[in-house]
Amino acid sequence: MHRHGELKSVSLGTRIIAFLWDYVIITGYIILLICVSFLIRPLLIPLFTINPLSAEITGFLFITLPVYLYFAICEGSKSHATWGKRKVGVVVTGIYGQSIGLGTSLFRSALKFIPWELAHFTIWHMVIPSDYPSSLIYSLLAIVYGLVLIYLISPLWSKNKQTVYDLIAGTVIRYKN
Repeated sequence: MHRHGELKSVSLGTRIIAFLWDYVIITGYIILLICVSFLIRPLLIPLFTINPLSAEITGFLFITLPVYLYFAICEGSKSHATWGKRKVGVVVTGIYGQSIGLGTSLFRSALKFIPWELAHFTIWHMVIPSDYPSSLIYSLLAIVYGLVLIYLISPLWSKNKQTVYDLIAGTVIRYKN
């Protein structure tokens, strides 16, 4: 572990384990959505079949936004951590160990979920015909894979084991004191 002052940086493996714990909550939410969707299926079908934009917006509102808010609100709260981060004993702080607050947490989470939402955009434009050329859609999908790779390996070369979105937001994952 790299030490910065009195705070210890968190390894990539620990971050992944924390995310996997959080994914338990995300999976539970998705299962709930699937169950509810059976009840309101006639209302949902047009939203996901008319055009890629309505499908994208609907998916964003039902899936991305709640997950984004889960991370942003938990990490911007007094606990500075999602359930998964609390399970492994880590918190999100500023680079000097200070609280980040909700504004920074919202910004950090928005940066974190750019690849996820861009992937949804490209997939909807692959599944439902759109006016965008295929070359653009496949280029955007390549950007998604590139961003995910950069997000995953950036803690390996960062002094404080920060991801790119942590560097931009001025945040770091630390072990809770």
